[in-house]
Amino acid sequence: MPKWYYSQQKIFETLCEHWKGKLEKPDVLERFHQRVGVDGRHLSYPIEEYASIQSWGDANDRWIKAAVELGGRAVTTALERAGRSKEEIGAMITVSVTGIAAPSLDAKLSNTMDLPLSMRRTPIFGLGCVAGAAGIGQAADYVRAYPDRIAVLLSVELCSLTWQRMDLSVANMIASGLFADGSAAAVIAGDQVEADGPEILGHHSSFYRDTEHLMGWDISEEGFQIVLSAEVPDAIQKHFPNDVDSFLAAHKLKRSDIGTWIMHTGGPKVLDASAEALGLSREAFTPSWDCLRDNGNMSSASVLLVLEDYMLNRRPAPGSYSILAAMGPGFCSELVLLRW
Repeated sequence: MPKWYYSQQKIFETLCEHWKGKLEKPDVLERFHQRVGVDGRHLSYPIEEYASIQSWGDANDRWIKAAVELGGRAVTTALERAGRSKEEIGAMITVSVTGIAAPSLDAKLSNTMDLPLSMRRTPIFGLGCVAGAAGIGQAADYVRAYPDRIAVLLSVELCSLTWQRMDLSVANMIASGLFADGSAAAVIAGDQVEADGPEILGHHSSFYRDTEHLMGWDISEEGFQIVLSAEVPDAIQKHFPNDVDSFLAAHKLKRSDIGTWIMHTGGPKVLDASAEALGLSREAFTPSWDCLRDNGNMSSASVLLVLEDYMLNRRPAPGSYSILAAMGPGFCSELVLLRW
């Protein structure tokens, strides 16, 4: 994680100072920041430096610099915990929706970390919050084809570098209180590789047609401008239960067979809508609520942080099942079935 961490109050006060004279009702911004369930967030740079960012190009240059540093640390930590070496990496999938680079981030890490020259590289942009779950599925497919290899999934999301400082829309004010910076990596191993994590039994993608307006970016000369609709919870209520039930049925399971739910920290309305849609209590998503409170929504990295919490601190009983789930632009969902 980035080393700079600020309370929600400090970030609110900084934004109020920036928007001084433009924000007619600061109490509205404060109300949004208080309602997103976040106590504090990591930022890629000291909070005083953000006022000096003058262009999208400047912000993206900063994204590349921080992403290489944070991504390298995340990959190193994941490999150490898995007891694997970088020389064993057969494939690397990198996901982000907050910055771009060509050569891509995986290429830059290949040089800074001296990664295998034959490593298959798959950079993915545009999936947003859902990419953490989707990336696990992509990596699982790779090691299923090559069971003697490992794949690394890397997520780097530096949401603070996308903040639109001249945008006083409701969506941008909510985003300024919800989204944060972070990086996470996961090692996915083939059947012939010794590993200590849960088994990936399957994964499932669901795309909801004609819902592009619900979430994403409008991209202009100013950079990434948030698209965030109040209809997102309704889409979850409408589609998510059927997604889960049909996926589980394909594996001869039902909701009651799932011991733990590893949910992306989309925000209070997303978590509440997901629990209600599945007939679960709020407590079923306690690790996700905790991650949201302590870190904010780190887009694709969030669900990987919740998975890490389960693996390190709340490891389910052997033989039990988990659903790892995330939603994102499209609108769409991704599900992964795990057995511990």
